[in-house]
Amino acid sequence: MPSDAASATIPIYGVRPAEAETTAARLCAGGEVYAAGCLRAQRFEGAAGSLAVLPGDNGAPSAVLFGLGAGPADPLAAGALATGLPPGDYALAEGFDDPAAAVIAFALGAYRFTRYKAGKPRDVRLAVPAGVDGDDVLRIVAGVYLARDLINTPPNDMGPEELASAALDLAARHDAAIEIVVGDDLLAQGFPLVHAVGAGSPRAPRLIDMRWGAPSHPRVTLVGKGVCFDTGGLDIKPSSGMLLMKKDMGGAANVLGLAHMIMDAKLPVNLRVIVPAVENAVSGTSFRPSDVYPSRKGLTVEIGNTDAEGRLVLADALALACEEKPDLLIDLATLTGAARVAVGPDLPPFYTDDEALAADLGRLSMEVGDPVWRLPLWRPYARWLDSKVADINNNSAAPFAGSVTAALFLARFVEGAGAWVHFDIYGWAPQSRPGRVEGGEAQSIRALYALLKERLAAGTLTGALGGSRQGAR
Repeated sequence: MPSDAASATIPIYGVRPAEAETTAARLCAGGEVYAAGCLRAQRFEGAAGSLAVLPGDNGAPSAVLFGLGAGPADPLAAGALATGLPPGDYALAEGFDDPAAAVIAFALGAYRFTRYKAGKPRDVRLAVPAGVDGDDVLRIVAGVYLARDLINTPPNDMGPEELASAALDLAARHDAAIEIVVGDDLLAQGFPLVHAVGAGSPRAPRLIDMRWGAPSHPRVTLVGKGVCFDTGGLDIKPSSGMLLMKKDMGGAANVLGLAHMIMDAKLPVNLRVIVPAVENAVSGTSFRPSDVYPSRKGLTVEIGNTDAEGRLVLADALALACEEKPDLLIDLATLTGAARVAVGPDLPPFYTDDEALAADLGRLSMEVGDPVWRLPLWRPYARWLDSKVADINNNSAAPFAGSVTAALFLARFVEGAGAWVHFDIYGWAPQSRPGRVEGGEAQSIRALYALLKERLAAGTLTGALGGSRQGAR
């Protein structure tokens, strides 16, 4: 983890391949020949993510060379330091263009989920360099860790009640107000789709509604899909399709992580966080294909597939959010497998009608190493959601563009927001890479936090976003 202590630290130098031998010769007491031999012994040529430890006179590490590669640097490349360094206290020296990003990457690479399996912690610490906002680094890392921990928790310990408890803990930490609607009260208070999806499980569904910040500030509302486990319902998934379904509350985990960043930084926003928390289970009270339900917005929905449940709970949540006409409405959801087919697990697609918002998100996501990719809200495909008996079907009639049609379904329930952006995230790292540990993953939230900070600093949050969203039909 990052450390504030900078005394008695071993310096780390970022080097390109062409600089490796000259930098090593400058740092090694044994001179150029000794340095070259040391690099050869460790097969270090400055490749991205590689490292070489240079010994001092007593044989202990005196400096570390960290390879930056010859091409554009990965903002999370320094995550390799967390697993590659020998025990000790370290500090960044020259060669790192963005020291804050390097410290964040180191901390993200150091993450381990140890709730059920204790492991020996690695005794490696990295000092926060002078000039880097250590508080901001720690709040970003804490937000990511929170999202990862929630996703990694197995479903027997992460149902709707436990997800609501995590939200309660976060609200208490930041003195936020929170209300939770449970079970049949969802029907009484106007959330029929959330109730229908959760009715098949003995673990009562919930609607979590958290508020923080001054009412006079711009309204930013976060909505996260909280399906704590998804069997597929009566349209049941095969066993292989359920193996990762504990991550189907990844949207909720990520909005809670982002909410922590916002509240801990005390950003000048009127924040609202809405999470529909359910388990999509199989029982005699499960909702059925061909059922028709009302929604909070008043649209009737025909159930074409019970495994398209995430968009149903989000529909009620988005309708609730829009009743206050937020300046910026953001939803995150592990919504479709089609998104993974289109762009893979590392690149969540997002959808918005706001051109400036899309451009800023794309730019900032690459800068902070939290990549996203815009896909189109292609309205001609909305016809595939037509129903003969209801206002809309929750499942597309065509086997194409599944992520697009899911976004178009959500768009029918968004009205009055200054701007809306939907993220179809994966919420999981299939394998470990620098700064990314296999398992539950935070996606899009570091980019969104950077967007909010940048726009609020410029005083353009509402001015740049307001009035740009158009209806889906």
